[in-house]
Amino acid sequence: MLTILHPRKNRLLAECDSSAYQRLSAHFELIALDRGDVLYQADGKMASVYFPITATVSLDYLLEDGGTSEITRIGNEGMLGVSLLMGGGRSAGRAVVQTGGYAYRLAAARLMEEFYRGGPLLRLLLRYTEARLTQISQLAACNSHHSTKQRLCRYLLQMLDRSSLNELAATQEEIGAIIGVRREGVTDAARWLQELGIIRWRRGHVTVLSRAGLAEHVCECYDVVRHATARLLPDLATATPGLGIVWRPSGALPPFHFAEPERRLPRADGAGADGDAGQSLLTFV
Repeated sequence: MLTILHPRKNRLLAECDSSAYQRLSAHFELIALDRGDVLYQADGKMASVYFPITATVSLDYLLEDGGTSEITRIGNEGMLGVSLLMGGGRSAGRAVVQTGGYAYRLAAARLMEEFYRGGPLLRLLLRYTEARLTQISQLAACNSHHSTKQRLCRYLLQMLDRSSLNELAATQEEIGAIIGVRREGVTDAARWLQELGIIRWRRGHVTVLSRAGLAEHVCECYDVVRHATARLLPDLATATPGLGIVWRPSGALPPFHFAEPERRLPRADGAGADGDAGQSLLTFV
């Protein structure tokens, strides 16, 4: 039985063939990540790739006025560092931890050495890259054509897919930047979902009470991405009656302590580095 923090709790690594996995796993490094940690700078060199277990990471485009726009988000279904597979050695955006938790770090050179061997790992990673590109293109279409309520439902469902909890971490401004609306729009949509009994919302926290309720009001973009992923990576998803294709559950996070704490960036709220990596609350401030 796999432990909660086993590398194969990352669903992409779980589908890696045994020989490639054995060669790579000897070089995995389990690290703790806090919300706000920066893993890649925009146009920075990608010396490592990351396989999240309980953390989620966003890849953000930096605007000239200092604002940001989220390009994509990665959780335990995938890998941060896909552009390496297409020959790029630098990050297209800034990679920031959005949900504190744990991930496995692997030197980029080790991954590329295995990638260029060919075989099952190469085909798996190329299919994953296509699924990621589908997600990014569908996000652009969704933010242009669908209502704030639909987009918020999509965002919450996708975050649930990458987490073992029904509570998520984000601010109104961050959600607004992701789904392309102002903070007030997020507030109105969240209040509407609460009135329907789908979420419980009070200042500081949102808890999803009904995944089926979110699925009822979401736009088609959520299913487009799910079915594209199921087609390209069928072993990463399973069918659930009433909800169609959903990600496999990944389990809850137990207490975990490192012999030597990871060095990480200071937190904006002043919390300690080892405080709450793995806490997952949707915070509206």
